[in-house]
Amino acid sequence: MKKIILLSLLILTTSFDSHADDSYNVGEWFKFRIHYGFVNAGYATLEVKDATVNNTKVFHVVGKGYTTGLSRFFFKVADTYESYIDKNTGNPYQFVRKIDEGGYTKDQEGFFNQSANEIKVKDYKRKTEKTFVVPKNTQDILSAFYYLRNYPTIDTIKPGGYIAIDMFFDEETTKFKLKFIGREDITTKFGLVSCMVFKPLVQSGRVFKEQESLTVWVSDDENRLPIRIKADLAVGSLKADLDAFKGLKGSFKIKR
Repeated sequence: MKKIILLSLLILTTSFDSHADDSYNVGEWFKFRIHYGFVNAGYATLEVKDATVNNTKVFHVVGKGYTTGLSRFFFKVADTYESYIDKNTGNPYQFVRKIDEGGYTKDQEGFFNQSANEIKVKDYKRKTEKTFVVPKNTQDILSAFYYLRNYPTIDTIKPGGYIAIDMFFDEETTKFKLKFIGREDITTKFGLVSCMVFKPLVQSGRVFKEQESLTVWVSDDENRLPIRIKADLAVGSLKADLDAFKGLKGSFKIKR
């Protein structure tokens, strides 16, 4: 369940050359509360920090997901995703992936060579090292979300329009499509919030009911903050709502 939410948050990305003003900054942090049916299953957090890579100041973003309460006894999850992102281009230098999902674990680190369109992946659990060829401007799963938030023409996208996605994950580059549905005001714990609504197209089958089983609401303001995620699964449904935030670059707009 936790993996699905984090993927849903981070699938929102695209490949483009220009880089708009950042909609986020160092110090931004927010938390999602996740429900599986009527059960409070856990939380996911995302945070932006400062770091230096190759003598260059970068954004260090950290995503964590974990189960709580009774959910921990049925399926314990403790995931950490990290990405080091160039402040000028929005492209990643490096990613870290450490997950523990019911005893299934991964411990990987990836190093991007953007000029050569390559990524070197070190798997510390399997003690392997592989190099993969990737398309230009390929994102990792965490940098992808922040890349989209700076998409230069996101405000002008028309309902029914698509954004193409190139993202490296699990030792392969996957091409996704993100469909823009329109705008909607939704009620949250903070009040009524205007949102842009997207549907990432996913593969139907074992996890999701249909290709458009995921819906994501993003704040229709300069922050472009994820507000809600809903997923119709092959078994049951999952919902995540923004539960807390701090350090936003712009004001969080509430209609009432």
